[in-house]
Amino acid sequence: MTDQARSSIEKAAHSASELVAAMPRLVLEARRIASNVQHGLHGRRRSGMGENFWQYRRFVDGEPAARVDWRRSARDDHLYVREREWEAAHTVWIWPDLSASMSYATHKLPPKRERALVIAFALADLLVKGGERVGVPELMRPSANRRIVERMAEAVILAPELPASLPPAFGPSPMSEIVLLGDFWSPANEIAARIHDLAASGAHGHVVQIVDPSEETFPFSGRIEFEEPEGGGRLTVGRAESWRAEYDLKLVEHRARIRAAAQRAGWTFMVHRTDRPASDLLLALHMRMGTGGAGAAPGFAHAARTEAAE
Repeated sequence: MTDQARSSIEKAAHSASELVAAMPRLVLEARRIASNVQHGLHGRRRSGMGENFWQYRRFVDGEPAARVDWRRSARDDHLYVREREWEAAHTVWIWPDLSASMSYATHKLPPKRERALVIAFALADLLVKGGERVGVPELMRPSANRRIVERMAEAVILAPELPASLPPAFGPSPMSEIVLLGDFWSPANEIAARIHDLAASGAHGHVVQIVDPSEETFPFSGRIEFEEPEGGGRLTVGRAESWRAEYDLKLVEHRARIRAAAQRAGWTFMVHRTDRPASDLLLALHMRMGTGGAGAAPGFAHAARTEAAE
């Protein structure tokens, strides 16, 4: 085993230990945020075989006559069917990036990994309370268990392999919804390819890039040594401030390519900084759930970038 490989494994083990120690606190924080956001939100409803009245609709030729609501139909010249409600129980897959780069943090802010987990847990809690099933790709089968947060936390802790920087390739159903929470600093073509693969079945999705403020503004100056957290590569720069303009251009280009890939798939793309309240992201995500690409606010990610630059 090479020194670089050994170093990567040691870092991963240390990161895993820190994650296990922080998990109880993250679970409590997620429940608190979910509780604050939940007020005023309602579960999604679709027509189906439920117990309660949903709506009347016109009778369609070929349907069984027994479905006609004759009392309602007697009010005018049309036949109507009385539909009952079905609390939507399609599956939402939530993938939090747990790779080494997500441990990065500055200015006493939470590591990106912690923010991703808090949002994943809180969103799962809201969705299950709204009648949805939530799963974690390769870690946890879809479940509507009321203790979904604890189940997700346990699945993360017991994950058998070192985490990857991109979500695993899996086959979601066309009715599924996917939420990807990570820093997405992998090559843009790899990210775009994974989005394309996950969207191939027709599943809707949301890509959330979680970043530390320093990754937005590149505040470094003087002689700086940069270290790649997953590959172990190092780069020493004599005058880091001279890289700022080029870095900003590369950042805009990188995000534009991810945003374009998401839009082609009918997905949404958002940017979240760890110095912003987690509840803001949770509310924005929840409001977009179930709408696919149509729910994306035009220019949302661009606005976030502009605000950060100012």
